[in-house]
Parts: sequence; C-alpha cells; structure tokens
Amino acid sequence: MALNTLEQLIQSISRLPGLGKKSATRIAYALLAGDQGDAQRLATLIHTLHDTIRRCSVCGSYTETDPCPICTDSGRDRATICVVEQPQDVASLEASHEYHGLYHVLGGVIAPIDGIGPDDLAIRPLVDRAQQDGIDEVIIATNPTVEGDTTALFVARQLEAIGVNVSRLALGLPVGGDLEYADRLTLARSFRGRTPLA
Repeated sequence: MALNTLEQLIQSISRLPGLGKKSATRIAYALLAGDQGDAQRLATLIHTLHDTIRRCSVCGSYTETDPCPICTDSGRDRATICVVEQPQDVASLEASHEYHGLYHVLGGVIAPIDGIGPDDLAIRPLVDRAQQDGIDEVIIATNPTVEGDTTALFVARQLEAIGVNVSRLALGLPVGGDLEYADRLTLARSFRGRTPLA
C-alpha cells in the first residue's frame, strides 16, 4: 500500500537523528497547522542547503563563504588550533565564548570496526597546517569515547613528532552534577584532571 503525502513526510522526518516516529508526527502536524509561508520558507531552505553551504577548504567546518569567517577573522589567535570531530562541534565551542583561536574538523574518529582509519580523516591536512602556519598549540577536543581517545592519541603523536605542543580539553564532572550519579570513568578522569583551587 502506497504511503500518502503526510505519511511520507513523517517517515522522512523520522530519519533525522534524535527524532522518532512520535516526534516526526508532531512536527508534521505542526507544519500542517502552521502558516503555509513558514512551511514554504523551510522547504526552500532545505532545498537549497547543499547548494549554499559547503565545507571550508581550510578548517573543514560548514560555511557559505570559503574560507569561513572564523578562518579569515584576523582578530582570532592564529597560533592555536582546536581539533574537533564534526562541524557541529565548532558551533558548540563557539557558543561558550571561551575559545578565540582557529579550528580543524577531522570529519570523524578512528573506528577500525567501522572501517575508518587515520587516512579517512583530515589528520594529514592538520599536520600540514600546523607546520606551515607556525602553530604553537593544538587543543584536541574529541569526544571522551574509546574512539575519541584513540583518535586524540594518534593526532597527538603526529603533532608531537613535528614539535607542536598538544593539549586535550579537561574531562570530568559537569557543573551542577552530583557525585552520586557520576560513572566510574568520569570520576577517574576527574581525579586525574584535578586542578589547584587557589
């Protein structure tokens, strides 16, 4: 039996990460109940997404202009690069307003079980950038997973071999978190990454 338009829309929305059938259904009905002009604007944005947004040729983040505004911003610390897994990680770090250097997007993590090795990531371009641009420090901000840690170690070895200082974002307890709910690995990393109070 062929799906009607509403069912097709729900099915398409439910394929997006983090959205199940219930959420997709709510979104589809909200689009139907809402203003047709809003739905048209959303459809246009989705339709032109791949034509207007591309990867920055320098850092690998998503941008409408190449190189991206971060790479061309002369006010940023040009001696520091923060390495992230995916382009959306750049947006998360920028929202903190704590980091003012450059970025480099690897495009994933080393995951042999999924057939992803170092050559499948943008590690070589990172090493080339660090050498050519006189980078003083590379901050590795991969996720605290087995694959993220493996990738961080691999990247660190490549950079240390050319004399670049490498650091990793601190890992541990979140602000407002309770010790009672922290897992053993988080607690262990918190102890290892402790800092002086005064």
